[in-house]
Order: sequence, then structure tokens, then C-alpha cells
Amino acid sequence: MFKQLRYVIITMRPKQWIKNAFVFAALVFDRQLIALQPLLITLFAALLFCLVSSLVYIINDLADIESDRQHPIKKNRPLASGQLSKQAAIITAVVLALLTFPPAFILNIGLGLILSLYLALMLAYSFWFKHLPLVDVLIIAVGFILRVAAGVITIETQRFSPWLFLTTAFLALFIGLGKRRAEIQLLTSNAASHRRVLEGYGLDFLDQLITIVLSTTLMTYCLYTFSAAIPLDNYYMMLTIPFVIYGLFRYLYLVRIKDSGGAPEEIILTDHSMQAAVLLWTLTVLAILYLL
Repeated sequence: MFKQLRYVIITMRPKQWIKNAFVFAALVFDRQLIALQPLLITLFAALLFCLVSSLVYIINDLADIESDRQHPIKKNRPLASGQLSKQAAIITAVVLALLTFPPAFILNIGLGLILSLYLALMLAYSFWFKHLPLVDVLIIAVGFILRVAAGVITIETQRFSPWLFLTTAFLALFIGLGKRRAEIQLLTSNAASHRRVLEGYGLDFLDQLITIVLSTTLMTYCLYTFSAAIPLDNYYMMLTIPFVIYGLFRYLYLVRIKDSGGAPEEIILTDHSMQAAVLLWTLTVLAILYLL
């Protein structure tokens, strides 16, 4: 039983929960991080997003058992390897749904609708959209926008800039395209047999898209730092731009030079240079918003 529980937790992908940090964007950038009630509400919203994202991963693994068994890495997943039974996975999915949606609608109807839309979108992605080149990464970007929207809708915001939605979208596209490139590099000539959508991509094409999206990500973030001066009456947020530039360049370096990037969450958790950039950016943002 304990082994099954362990495999259930692995299938829930707790390492991926780091993506749900985007739910905190509204809380942080609206300068409400030290307000107890908004903080607790946002924490609860982030927890619900963790549960619904785990629900999606379980459903996705159930649907992709056969293709995952042909993948050099995914074949080791609990469901694909047979370590976790289908029955246990289905029961877990039902429990996660019950733990997510009733509390979400009780807390905030808008949050409940966003989580429902996220689930529907990700299920559509798992069964259809992930096979469509370009559409697949666009859907992933929408998922990140919904995370930010969840944080915005659960608390009353006054200073949250719409530029942050665009920055989030382009950052997600940048990471998603980098992941596709890393998958092609890993799987080489067999890429399309493991993930059908990779047949619609090529390294040159992906490199062009990554260059465009990288530039757009930097531009939208810079525009956010300019707009942040309107309520704060200063341009100190521009001091965070170098850390963003380094973080994006570091990820591009890992994708292009080190053939990494297939698991972006692993980069955040293991790459010390990336961790330093994120930490310095975070500390600078908090100092500017809450101390200056």
C-alpha cells in the first residue's frame, strides 16, 4: 500500500508545482504580500492549482501509457512501468477532483471557473492539441495566464499591470519552445514516433521561434517595469531587468549548448546559476515594492 502511495505521489508530479508560483504574481506585484488575508487566500488558490495540475498529470499518464512505454525516459513513470495500477490512478483522480472544485467554487466562483477552464483546456491538450504544432505551446502559455488570473481574481488588486500577463505568456512560450527543442535533441531521428507533434518542428524553425519569443519576453518585461512607475512614482523596477536578461540567456545556453531544457522545473531546482538569478530577482523585486 505504501509503495502504491509513493507511486501516486510521483505521478502527481510535486516538482511541477513550482509552476503554480505564478498564482502569487498578483499578491506580490500588488504589494499585498504582507497582508494576512490576501496571503492566505492566495496560498489556498495556489494549493488548489497544485491539485488540479496533478489531476491533469494523472489523466495524461493514463491516456499516454502506451506511448510513454516507447519513450527512453517516460517509460520509467509509475503507470507506464506498471508500478502503479490504473485503478489506483483513477481513484486518485476522483479524489483530487473532489478536493479541488467544491472548495474552489465556495471560495470564489471566478476561481472555480478558472480551474474548470484550466482542466478542460489541459484535457483538450492531452487528447488533441498536443499533436498540433504551435497550438501545443500556445495552450501551455494560456495555462500560465490562467494561473496568474487565478491570483488576480481571488484578491482585490489596484496596481497589477496587464503587462505581466503578456510577460507570463511569452515566458511560457519561450520555455515551451526550448522544451520542444530539447526533446528533438534527445530523441533525434525517433522524435516523431515518441511525440507526434515533434514531426511538425525542426531545430532551425524552433531556433527562429525561440529568438523571436526571447526578444518579445524581454520587451514586455521592460515595458512592465516602465508601467510599474505609475503608481509607485519611481523607475526602480528597471533594476530587475539584468536578472531577467541573465535568467533567459542562461536557459537559452542550457538548451542550445548543454542540450538541456527537457524538464524546465529540473533546471530551476538544480542549476545554481539559474537559482542565483531567480533569487536575486526576487529579493530585488521585494525590496523595491516593499521597502522603497
